[in-house]
Amino acid sequence: MDTVNRLVEQKPLVIFSRSSCCISHSVIKLISGYGANATIYQLDDISNGQEIDRPLQRLGLRPSIPAVFIGQKLVGGANEIISLQVQGRLVPMLKEAGALWV
Repeated sequence: MDTVNRLVEQKPLVIFSRSSCCISHSVIKLISGYGANATIYQLDDISNGQEIDRPLQRLGLRPSIPAVFIGQKLVGGANEIISLQVQGRLVPMLKEAGALWV
């Protein structure tokens, strides 16, 4: 978990993803469509990707990818992000975390 904490530390928006995951791609497009600038870690493209995926699984996300952290807090995966967007709560969360300036 220390590795995950270090990667999200001091960043308003972090998304853990896989380049081959269409759901991850959709979540990234949704969030970036609002103008948010996410730090994205493609776990299949980095050497310690499996080491990062294990603690994400222990956080209870099923599937573990995508995993979205807003304001250094785990918000969840695709279902949670879409739910927040439908409820009109995603943009305010991004603004509050400093990931969106508009």
